[in-house]
Amino acid sequence: MIEYENLAKLNQPFLEEFNSSFQKFLETGWYILGNSVRSFESEFASYCGTTYCAGVANGLDALILSLKTLNLEPGTEVLVPSNTYIATILAIVHCGLKPVLVAPDIKTYNINPSAIESKITPKTKAILVVHLYGKLCDMDAILPIAKKHGLFIVEDAAQAHGAAYKGKLAGNWGDLAAFSFYPTKNLGALGDAGAVTCSNAQYHEVLLSLRNYGSAVKYYNDRVGYNSRLDELQAAFLRVKLGHLNSITDHKRKLAEVYFKGLKSDFILPDRHPDFYDVFHIFSVRHEKRDQLREHLLKRDIKTEIHYPCPPHKQMAMKGILDQQVCPVSEEIHATTLSLPISYFHTIEDIHQVVDAMNAF
Repeated sequence: MIEYENLAKLNQPFLEEFNSSFQKFLETGWYILGNSVRSFESEFASYCGTTYCAGVANGLDALILSLKTLNLEPGTEVLVPSNTYIATILAIVHCGLKPVLVAPDIKTYNINPSAIESKITPKTKAILVVHLYGKLCDMDAILPIAKKHGLFIVEDAAQAHGAAYKGKLAGNWGDLAAFSFYPTKNLGALGDAGAVTCSNAQYHEVLLSLRNYGSAVKYYNDRVGYNSRLDELQAAFLRVKLGHLNSITDHKRKLAEVYFKGLKSDFILPDRHPDFYDVFHIFSVRHEKRDQLREHLLKRDIKTEIHYPCPPHKQMAMKGILDQQVCPVSEEIHATTLSLPISYFHTIEDIHQVVDAMNAF
């Protein structure tokens, strides 16, 4: 059986370092917002090329706190790609803002820059770009639009740790950037964790307050805040994984190359361009007979995933919020996309087996 993911196998190479970090964690007796969190924040900011990083509890909170930091008026419109994971839109809704869906590019699956301006109204104040599957958005096309209309840019970089466009990494393009360290991410914790990066000192100060009950000084609360702190133990584990992130990315890119070289033309493969350094959190192919293909692979002991089977505007939770919007490009992607195995624990031989089974379909 070639599993789609196996977190025990994925983390096996790091166990010795994890054990050492855990022992140090126990010995400190400091379990909330300690040295591990501060060190990880500094190291991750440096990695992304930003000045600041604020560790938070998870990726959804990272999005919510990013939007809260901008202090937008209730009802403000935020542009967001129509094929994103529901968390991106939940963050907008939880902040009392209005999500406005923008069609994705059918080749890259990221927000289509040419579709943005037609969605802008006097109520639009931000674009929430999503670097889906480990590929950055076309930021050279998006930034001038934002500047022209005076819009904030928030990056949903939950799937793009280490991904770059023209040498500049995810997390360093917008006013703020939200990361998830969910265990399956390329930089994954051993539980829930997240972070927000930025290079604005005022934003960073607000983030540190919001994540900790709105407090900068203990027992004094200046804002209506949250309890959304990066766990000290998860920060310790993330420091270990961050030291290996480039190796993880290199391995996944090698696995992706096997797919690119081996898969026949029946399948629509991820778009590639030399300006983009893709990290392949997900290797998504498309096929009009996606469900039959998935069953074909499962009969050959190959597990796959679908990211994502239901578009946001058709989710029950979005009834009355998004259900009036028409998103044909998004629906085509959701109906045809299939995610193939591409974990850090997979071998080149595993991927060759997947290729052979795919080509036999």
